[in-house]
Amino acid sequence: MFKSRNMHEITWKKCGAFFIVGLILALAQAPFNLSFTYAAVLPFIGLYMRDVKNAKLGFVIGWWLGFGYFALTIVWIVEPFFVAPEVTGWMAPFALAFMAGGLALFWALAFHLTVWLTIAGATRLIFLALCWTLFEFLRANILTGFPWGHLSYALIDLPIIQLTAWIGIHGLGLILLIVCFLPAILIPRFRLGVLLMGTALIILSIFGLWRSSSLILPNVEQIIVRVIQPNAAQHLKWRPDMVNAFYARQLKYTGIKVEQSPDVVIWPETALPQLLENSLLNFQEIAEVAGQNASVITGIVRKKNGKPRNSLIVIGTAGKLDAIYDKEHLVPFGEYMPLANMMNKVGLSNVVGLAGNFRPGQGSRIIQVQNLPNFLALICYEAIFPQYSNSSKNRPEWIVHITNDAWFGSFSGPYQHLVQARVRAIEQGLPLVRSANTGISAMIDPYGRVLKSLELETAGYFDHILPAALPPTLYAKIGELGWLLIYSFLMIFCIKNMFKGSKY
Repeated sequence: MFKSRNMHEITWKKCGAFFIVGLILALAQAPFNLSFTYAAVLPFIGLYMRDVKNAKLGFVIGWWLGFGYFALTIVWIVEPFFVAPEVTGWMAPFALAFMAGGLALFWALAFHLTVWLTIAGATRLIFLALCWTLFEFLRANILTGFPWGHLSYALIDLPIIQLTAWIGIHGLGLILLIVCFLPAILIPRFRLGVLLMGTALIILSIFGLWRSSSLILPNVEQIIVRVIQPNAAQHLKWRPDMVNAFYARQLKYTGIKVEQSPDVVIWPETALPQLLENSLLNFQEIAEVAGQNASVITGIVRKKNGKPRNSLIVIGTAGKLDAIYDKEHLVPFGEYMPLANMMNKVGLSNVVGLAGNFRPGQGSRIIQVQNLPNFLALICYEAIFPQYSNSSKNRPEWIVHITNDAWFGSFSGPYQHLVQARVRAIEQGLPLVRSANTGISAMIDPYGRVLKSLELETAGYFDHILPAALPPTLYAKIGELGWLLIYSFLMIFCIKNMFKGSKY
């Protein structure tokens, strides 16, 4: 369809090449964890984009690059459609193409804007890093937001990830892009650029090692946490002949006696099989099995004003309901259907019916109960949003994340979800305890390190003492302001050079 005679025209070969580059870039994310691909792929992108003159080509490059990246990164999105394959299986490839293509538009607009507003040269690459970061921030916040697969998450097992405690994922992403563009920025001194890129990454890693070198002590109260993982596969979870089996499994793990009994037991999202209104007898049974000194945190569905809520509850002694938190940020197309009323009016009620009919909660995320340190409650999807961990003036002492990752399959989704939860711990300097239905459940320290875990698709439990919290991080204090200050300084530099008409 496209024919070209030079690099500034659009060809299908060029589109395919950048699609493959996007796939390679995605190998940095879990479960592959090949983060070194950034040091190879990002300089190549910078070299090519430095001299592109056609803004339309910039859009096409950005879109195909993003399409390849997101197609592999969020390939797990097809998994929910195969829980009932005879009903929704046919929708899986269309859902993946639609989602990956939509997310790729953010990258396409960043690349288009860069070529449109700048001339070829080094300043363009700094501006590209700024535009890319801006549109990733928009992707994380507009249309309910979906920050899944941010470039920064691929650095989770490297010391450089500790920078998120100061500047969050967007600030780290900006620095990563600029550092990896150095070989292209310093053309024709490419080798010097590679040397500076490597040096910068080493220096940033030293900062990360310095931050995470302190010893994490147990919490003052010596709280022992027991995490339950029932491993209820999604296609079996609500089957009538299996519901009681999974409930009994959770009771069994809760009641196992050890030398040091747990102070709190955590079950995963929607762990209880009945509505809250029908579970009072279950609460008493759970409290009896847990023991008179232990609270139980669990997920359940409840109804309020006739509409379901995805909730986290705390069951205290004698089966008393001590606290309720209703999930605030629901999953679009999963827990609710966006624009459902409009779709019903145009005859798409069958499509609307494929999604849930949940309603969001509006209560406090900070749970305060007797016998437990105050904690921040996150349910499933909410752990991918940094702002929710950073939204309260009353700092909690730990984070509790309950989730049902059975929807995500067993290839990449659960691993990526765990990574994002680990980064939330780093950003806040708080320990995070994660109970996942099919895994991966984990005790995570304030540096994002996994202290104890249960592997994917494994039934079991573990006990671990809750680590102490660190002092509030810079990110916990000022949120996105830190990286926005860096962003503003670099934007002023770029605008100044652009008005001068300088390539540098």
